[in-house]
Amino acid sequence: MSNVLASMTGFARSEGSAGGLAWAWELRSVNGRGLDVRLRLPTGWDALEPALREAAGKLLKRGNVTANLTVKRETEAKLSVDPAALDQALSLALALHARIPGSAPPQAEALLALPGVMRAAAVDPAEERAAAGGPVQAGFTEALAGLVGSRNGEGARLGTVLTGLLAEIAALRDQAATEAADQPAAQRARVMENLQALLREAPSLPEERIAQEVALLASRSDVREELDRLSSHIEAAHALLKEAANIGRRFDFLVQEFNREANTLCSKSASVALTATGLKLKATIEQLREQVQNIE
Repeated sequence: MSNVLASMTGFARSEGSAGGLAWAWELRSVNGRGLDVRLRLPTGWDALEPALREAAGKLLKRGNVTANLTVKRETEAKLSVDPAALDQALSLALALHARIPGSAPPQAEALLALPGVMRAAAVDPAEERAAAGGPVQAGFTEALAGLVGSRNGEGARLGTVLTGLLAEIAALRDQAATEAADQPAAQRARVMENLQALLREAPSLPEERIAQEVALLASRSDVREELDRLSSHIEAAHALLKEAANIGRRFDFLVQEFNREANTLCSKSASVALTATGLKLKATIEQLREQVQNIE
């Protein structure tokens, strides 16, 4: 399979005629955790189902796919006389004519117009399938190829959107790095100032313990690891887009890692500016997640 980014959303249609039957396929595809193909076939056409499912499984990996087949005869079925119904109608008409003096004798066209006297000639469904089964199955193959093309076209547009969102995330990551550069030192200075005020009230606190607490608080406000992991995730996302084919599940997992780092960044933030940038990161990552849900 070529490296093409495919969406799980698409539509395709094919139609034709064979053996006196007109047929049409409509295929629709939406997001799904796996591949779920639902075939809606007219009565008597169920024998095609295994081959149709196999064909779909070779070209599609994920998505909820609905395939609807409609079949109708191009000409009206021939009419034939029901002998029993005609005999009954004729007997009743003759009996009524005998009871009504001067009445007109029964007319053939009137008898034939009575309900049940004329009926459509029986059509053998097996013969219809034998005559049209091959073209109908070929029509499914044609519609399936159209669906793949539709999903690939949507995937190309999706790739552009994802690339743009990754660029926004990278810019916000760089902005967060700038805002967080002085955060550990600022946090340490703030803690020291508070502790000095406390020491004036309780001078018996060990200085070594105070230094440990200050170092711990400073390390907790250091977001360099989160920023480095965000950079790594951005690179991994671009690599997946380049790989393109069947990346949906892996990309979805990667977005969860994006979100984890953004959450930690916000929780460690000690400034209004960094918190605001972290929240923008989370919002953009959520947009990324929504779009990734469409990838096959």
